Amino acid sequence: MIEGKKQHWDTVYTTKQPDEVSWTQEIPKTSLDFIHSYNLSKTASIIDVGGGDSRLVDYLLDEGYENLTVLDISDKALNRAKARLGDRAIKVKWVASDITEFMPDTNYDVWHDRATFHFLTTYDQIETYLATARMAVTGYLTIGTFSDKGPKKCSGLEIKQYTEPQLEHQLSNGFNKIKCITEDHVTPFHTTQNFLFCSFRKS
Repeated sequence: MIEGKKQHWDTVYTTKQPDEVSWTQEIPKTSLDFIHSYNLSKTASIIDVGGGDSRLVDYLLDEGYENLTVLDISDKALNRAKARLGDRAIKVKWVASDITEFMPDTNYDVWHDRATFHFLTTYDQIETYLATARMAVTGYLTIGTFSDKGPKKCSGLEIKQYTEPQLEHQLSNGFNKIKCITEDHVTPFHTTQNFLFCSFRKS
């Protein structure tokens, strides 16, 4: 199953450019706003789960953050991000892994996930993810998922939509909600996807 998922995402990142996939953001403003709200030092440990070739890592490096990890199931996606960063790529820890198989060897002050959690559609997948987060996160967790007004699929795959109470309930064992917002993400092809973003503090 996981091998099939990896193949799916490797194919996406091999055959499509950033302007051909719905999730591309020139400036990941909402993610940055949440991370800034935690008022952490530049040495804080931050992981971007399912980061792909997102530009979040570029902006965090620009701001002087020194302890960054990007995890994605697709090494093709990570290689694209590394190529874009050039010499700066050595400042980042890159992890090619499905999140449900990820075994962290360190703790994180910030766990950031924009649009990975909603791909987990079974009880076992969700519980594995949450158990890993509870073990690894010492500070804050930011999750962005499709809202109940968002798409039901992404990249041809089924996703699980969330309302604010549903997401808060999923995280209630181990995390306390700080705040949630919804926002419309305009894709490179000018369609709109409604996202729910929530921040949590480790309890």
